[in-house]
Amino acid sequence: MADDSRQHQLVLFDIDGTLIFTGGAGGRAFSRAFTDVCHVENGFDGIPLRGRTDAVILADALAKSGIEQSRELIDRFRSTYIQRLSEELARLPVSSCVLPGVVELLGALARRPRTTTALLTGNYPATAKLKLDHSRLWGWFGTGAFGDDAPDRNGLVAVALARARERGMPDLPPSAVVVVGDTPLDVACGRVNGTRTLAVATGGYDVATLEAAGPDAALQDLSDTGSVLACFDRWARESASARG
Repeated sequence: MADDSRQHQLVLFDIDGTLIFTGGAGGRAFSRAFTDVCHVENGFDGIPLRGRTDAVILADALAKSGIEQSRELIDRFRSTYIQRLSEELARLPVSSCVLPGVVELLGALARRPRTTTALLTGNYPATAKLKLDHSRLWGWFGTGAFGDDAPDRNGLVAVALARARERGMPDLPPSAVVVVGDTPLDVACGRVNGTRTLAVATGGYDVATLEAAGPDAALQDLSDTGSVLACFDRWARESASARG
């Protein structure tokens, strides 16, 4: 790529099913915390989890159980969830968590001076850090948007852009942003915000299902670093060209 600030790119990664797989540790911790705080067993049964923010999932579970939300209850749930997640993650070997190609791709992106890598995740900030610290990935990310930054996932792109700018990234249009995720909701988030989207079939949805959601590209996983970077390069050139 030419040395052109117009070709700067922000790559936003989802966590669960995209960077790591924890074998349901987050879901188990969420359910245990809900039982501890709300005294309701299996409070998340029937509530969709993938691709949604923790704040929205909790709100749905409270509504389903007829429990009124309050700041105090939400804070107690969050602190309990953090503890339960720490316990669940402690049982998992690091080697079983990181998905194929992730470390190699993050390393390649870190060597690119015109690429900013950040998070776009439904996790709370503290639980995102717990998961990525356990997987030894937290250090690759300087900023991001989290599950309590907006009412739903579609509002997180603007938050991530603002935080990246605060850390010195150039002012970028949505076309210079890539959302990388493993669910149709990740793809929808990018499309609503006018970004590029890369879907990966490492979180429970196959490539065909992800392609039906309309991403710019869909891959089985992130193991072919060259192919992923080629997509990013092409999109950066197209974004720069569109801006003149």
